[in-house]
Amino acid sequence: MPYTTLHLANENRVATITLDRPEARNALNLEMCLDLLAVSEKLSMDETVRVAFLRGAGPAFCAGADLKERADKTKEWVRERRMKAFAAYDALEALPFPVIAVVHGAAMGAGVEMCTISDFVVATPEAFFGTPEAQRGTIGATQRLAKIIGRGLAKDMMYTGRRLAANEAREAGLVARIIPKENLEQEIEAIAESIATVPILAMRQAKRCISGAFETDRKGALALEVAAIDEQLAAGTWLGKK
Repeated sequence: MPYTTLHLANENRVATITLDRPEARNALNLEMCLDLLAVSEKLSMDETVRVAFLRGAGPAFCAGADLKERADKTKEWVRERRMKAFAAYDALEALPFPVIAVVHGAAMGAGVEMCTISDFVVATPEAFFGTPEAQRGTIGATQRLAKIIGRGLAKDMMYTGRRLAANEAREAGLVARIIPKENLEQEIEAIAESIATVPILAMRQAKRCISGAFETDRKGALALEVAAIDEQLAAGTWLGKK
């Protein structure tokens, strides 16, 4: 199906979602929310996909919410648009296979939100991250970021407008890898290959168990892993079969 604000490529078990509003630095608007919901639904039904990369066209990953589209809108419209964004983040986060954000340039506001719903983030040295919502008189990026980087740093970013450089984001746990631009495509290909060759049930269970462990206590996390073990035993995959 056609998308107006992004492109979807799907080849050799690897999907790539590219935000494509470079003239607006890939700012998140209503159409992009709807496109992200649609592409998430499409990918969730595709049993061949093993990994998805979330990228941005042009000089930025995502510069945040598109505030210009709100200028002539009612407060009801703005609230509904915000709800669509939350639904889009939830849909991406719920995909059963790994979703990896590839960040170059700015990841601000909504861009940080997309990083926090990803399984991990790969960034170039030039990338930077910020949550300027409070500075702009609004609110956002409060649901997941603090769980990743800690309350203090998340509040520092929100209250003061502090931006994290790529190396600071890695130290804080938001970024998993920093890769020079000249090596980026090669490294992404290697990451995709390493994930795509893992038995699909084990990969999906790993995502479900690790993500679920953050939403429960140790006993709950143990129950998730035991349930996954039982699922493997029932499926006959405990010997490493795909």
